Formats: sequence, C-alpha cells, structure tokens
Amino acid sequence: MIRIHLTDDQRTELQALRQTDLPAVARTRLEMVFLSDASWSAPEIARHLGNHPHTVRSSLKGFRDRGTAAFQPDTPGPEPDHDRRAAVTGKLSELLGRERTWTSRQLADALGPDIGIGHRQTRRYLALLKAGYRRTAQTVRHKQDPKKVARAKVVLANLKKKLRRAGCGSTTWTSAASARPCRPGTRGASRSSGSGSSTSTRRAGG
Repeated sequence: MIRIHLTDDQRTELQALRQTDLPAVARTRLEMVFLSDASWSAPEIARHLGNHPHTVRSSLKGFRDRGTAAFQPDTPGPEPDHDRRAAVTGKLSELLGRERTWTSRQLADALGPDIGIGHRQTRRYLALLKAGYRRTAQTVRHKQDPKKVARAKVVLANLKKKLRRAGCGSTTWTSAASARPCRPGTRGASRSSGSGSSTSTRRAGG
C-alpha cells in the first residue's frame, strides 16, 4: 500500500501551490497527496474525490517519483503524420479501385514493407476512407458439384411427395362438417361400420 509522508518543507511548498491557479487535474492530484499524508488509504481518497483507486495510486506514485511535476496533466501524443496518412489512404484507394475483393490482411500485405502496417491498422485507414466491408461467409458452396446438387434436389423433392401421399392415404375424415383426421392406423371402413352400428342401435331404442 502506497502512502505519502510529507516533510515540513514539502507541506509548505504544497500549501503555497494550492493557492495558485491550477488546472483541475493538478488540483485533484494535489489533494490526493494531502489526504494520503493525513493517513487516508487509496480507496478512501477515491471515494472522497470520486476517482478510481487505481487513479489515486498512480497519482501518488507519480508524486513519489517525480514530485510536483507529476501534478500537471499528461502531455498529449505527437501530432498525426498527415503525409503518411495521405500516402497510406492513397495506396489503399488505388488497391480498392481494382476489380477484385480484398480482406484486410490481403490489403496489409499488398501495401508492402514501405507502408508496413498490420490488418488492424488497415481497418482504421479503411474507416477513414469510409470503405465498407463485410466478413467472409463460412460456406462450402464453392466446393459443391452443381450436377450433384441438382440431382439431390430432385431426390429430396420426390421424397417429400411420397411422404405427403403416404400421409393423405392414412388419413380419413369422419364427416365434411368436422374435418378432423382419424387416428393413425384406423381405417375409414372400420370407422364407418362403427358409426352405422351406433346409428342402428339408437333407432332400435327409439
């Protein structure tokens, strides 16, 4: 656990620095140091200032290693290389103008060692060009024999017809009004004879 212990001279220096016009980031880091000197832990400082504990620890380590220079906001990175960006996008536009399709890896390889970027960075440049792409479909259609595919479709269609015919042959209907299929394995003749016997019984009773 990192803890800052200020000397009297450091505390006086920081008190004077606190009275100056500091950026918000620098003032927050300064307060982290004061709170750590007051025996606050990193999680307690984080909850008090609304920061993440990792941010607090990083700021305290920065003050321990570099002093008050660590209070200043981190300097931004270098300016973008516009000439290189123009060279890469120009080469990509030339490649995309050809009558073929590309993957990002193929484009990265085609750019050559002079450009020397990977496929991930190639995608970023493609985004700058607003060049659309889609993932390659996982299919084996290109390996299929068209004649075998057509023959298989005919066989499958014939099987479907046979199944439909078998289903219609084993299904009977009790009446036109009910339009309800019979149970599997029950023939229409036995259903019909059963219906007739029940009708004759009712007539005899009447």
